[in-house]
Amino acid sequence: MVELDNPLDLDPATAERLLATAVANLRREYPVHWTHVVASADDLVPHRALHPVFPGSYDWHSCVHQTWLAVRLLRLFPDLPSVPPARDTLDELVTAEAAAVEAAFFERAQGAHWERPYGWAWLLLLDAELRSWAPGERWARALRPLAAVIRRRWLQWLAAARRPVRAGTHANTAFALALVLDAARAVGDQELATACTVAAHRFFLLDTDYGGLEPDAADFLSPALTEADLLRRVLPPTAFAHWFDAFLPDLTRPRWTALRTPVEVDAPDDPHGSHLAGLALSRAWCWSGVAAALPPGHRHAVLADAAHLAHSAAGARHVFGHGYAAEHWLGTFAVYLAVGALC
Repeated sequence: MVELDNPLDLDPATAERLLATAVANLRREYPVHWTHVVASADDLVPHRALHPVFPGSYDWHSCVHQTWLAVRLLRLFPDLPSVPPARDTLDELVTAEAAAVEAAFFERAQGAHWERPYGWAWLLLLDAELRSWAPGERWARALRPLAAVIRRRWLQWLAAARRPVRAGTHANTAFALALVLDAARAVGDQELATACTVAAHRFFLLDTDYGGLEPDAADFLSPALTEADLLRRVLPPTAFAHWFDAFLPDLTRPRWTALRTPVEVDAPDDPHGSHLAGLALSRAWCWSGVAAALPPGHRHAVLADAAHLAHSAAGARHVFGHGYAAEHWLGTFAVYLAVGALC
């Protein structure tokens, strides 16, 4: 097993491994997790036929965020050995013709909900990453028809949604809202940012005395911490501190040991077992965000910072060396923890 020494200090050697892995993932079409509703034999077409921009990395959402990972590393480490094949891969996959095919799928009835909200959020973050970086503009132009459909679908969904999903997996509403809010702010999309902020208030602002039991066996997100990570984006520091105190008033008690400390990862080679490795990484960035948002001297600031460091180290142990089930997605979480997005 190969470990990242420190995911918060992304050195060029580790960045090269992550970029090379991302490129290999984007080009690897099989195995594929194909989740479409099939109405007739005519619908039994290869994944690439419907999704030529994002045909690899096991499933659509992973291919989207592995593309984001490749772009993020190209942006931050322009001299890595894998930069030329990464650029070639993006040129091959992210074309106007391919994006038109993807956009046509999302215009269909199934496109109103397929990959919502997790895949949609990563797509909008990828779009913002490309638009925020001058060399990425050619790929952003090619992707624009697809991004426009997803943005419109997102606004329609939020306008009608009455309740959030508080799962620890792909359906989690708070995590997707946080990604899209950051993307909208980065590109100056006030309508999208406002929709996300209003939804965050509507879904979560009145939450108190969190009573969930975490984690479930397949969680890669913490329902509690993703909610906190979203609310610190939409509230001033003092208001966020009051909200956090009311949301987790007994955070130091033994019942929350499983939230404060990393969970053991018993089977990182297993598709669902690897989720718990991702949970450590996502909890780490949530704890980091909470620690930074709490006012100096807050009673939980030290706890949050310690939890961030502990989860960072725990998640880093599993980024490499556990096969395709883990490596087709975990690198994204490691880089998001290490360097964030959209700087």
